[in-house]
Amino acid sequence: MRRHQLDIQLKTPEQIDLMRRAGLVVASALAAMRAAVAPGVTTADLDAVAERVIRDAGGTPSFKGYHGYPGSICSSVNEQIVHAIPSPSQVLREGDLISLDCGAILDGWHGDAAITVPVGDVDPKLLKMASVAEDSMWAGIAAAARGVRSGRGRLTDISHAVETAVRAGGNYGIVDGYGGHGIGTEMHQDPHVLNHGRPGRGIKLSPGLCLAIEPMITMGSPRSVELDDGWTVITRDHSVAAHVEHSIALLADGVWVLTAVDGGRARLGDLLSARASASSASAPS
Repeated sequence: MRRHQLDIQLKTPEQIDLMRRAGLVVASALAAMRAAVAPGVTTADLDAVAERVIRDAGGTPSFKGYHGYPGSICSSVNEQIVHAIPSPSQVLREGDLISLDCGAILDGWHGDAAITVPVGDVDPKLLKMASVAEDSMWAGIAAAARGVRSGRGRLTDISHAVETAVRAGGNYGIVDGYGGHGIGTEMHQDPHVLNHGRPGRGIKLSPGLCLAIEPMITMGSPRSVELDDGWTVITRDHSVAAHVEHSIALLADGVWVLTAVDGGRARLGDLLSARASASSASAPS
């Protein structure tokens, strides 16, 4: 059996600057949706919010029309893990947990990120799971920063760091088969970035590599099912899930979180690239 030959796209500093602009559009759309989440709001309402922000910035929603996908966002509620289609009939209720995944294209370059947001008062156990997912994403990003800075990092160092953080956080399922990906002139590029695995394997973490890091965890089983709409993925045991994501660029001296307003400064400290830190110096904390 032949192994798939990876097509890795390394970006120049100028191209990474363009990706940062797309990333900030995504960050703005996610912030607007976070502010709009409330009981009684529909997922179609949130889709309209995101599309308006993206188009007002001169961008195009990455998801809309992608292999026929009808929405500008994915809006996954409770047992829905990823890829749930926004609908005027899906009304948010007090106690729900919603994962909002959003992408934008600006000048031919993509940004992609996701957040998990509580709807009103939510069970503290679910809030903790969402926090663990967030922490595991940042653990993976930090591993990428250390790896590129040392010159010895490998792709699965990210995977291992995500898994280690999830396991330390509690007894959660890490969704089988799904993970992050390369990103650039296409939304999905090589390599695939699993959220579990042994360290020290896969491609070298090199300057210019841009990745979307996206843990997906559940309150129960890691197994999932795709619904008949051909998009929505739910937990097989109907346990609640959380999904978070940031797009990052690896630079020689660290990492730049392209879809974080502060570039990652608050969570990464000295692992942030000096170039990214300078570019984010005036950003709000």
